[in-house]
Amino acid sequence: MGGTDGGSLKQRLHRASILDLSASNPQKELHKHPLTPAHQGGTFILNISFPHEYPFKAPVLSFGTKIYHPNVSNDGKGSMCLGMLRPDEWKPPNKIRAVLLMVRNLLLEPNVDDAIETSIAEQYKSQRREFEKTAKEWVRQFARK
Repeated sequence: MGGTDGGSLKQRLHRASILDLSASNPQKELHKHPLTPAHQGGTFILNISFPHEYPFKAPVLSFGTKIYHPNVSNDGKGSMCLGMLRPDEWKPPNKIRAVLLMVRNLLLEPNVDDAIETSIAEQYKSQRREFEKTAKEWVRQFARK
């Protein structure tokens, strides 16, 4: 999958669902795992870049679609900070499926204590309706087909 030549794998989170990266079909879409109600109805692109040193170096994840979420940067890069992808945490036996499950879990349940966007995290904690309203608006603006 990553090989020694590196590369990029773009995956689509369709209708706010997570993907199955099975060896037989690396682009099969699953519609079993919806995101938060505020993000439903959107189509999100998740970019996975495999470095030349993969699996000894972690892949890099970013959203190609803007998403209003405390754990995804809204600086145009769409970066996510996942514990298992940190250099001191990544281990070669880690599976991409586990990484995607962590992404799904983080999108379902934001980790407001380890947020990239602290203002969105505060809004999520203290003004949930406003968070949901803004997230739905971003889906309409950025995540429609």
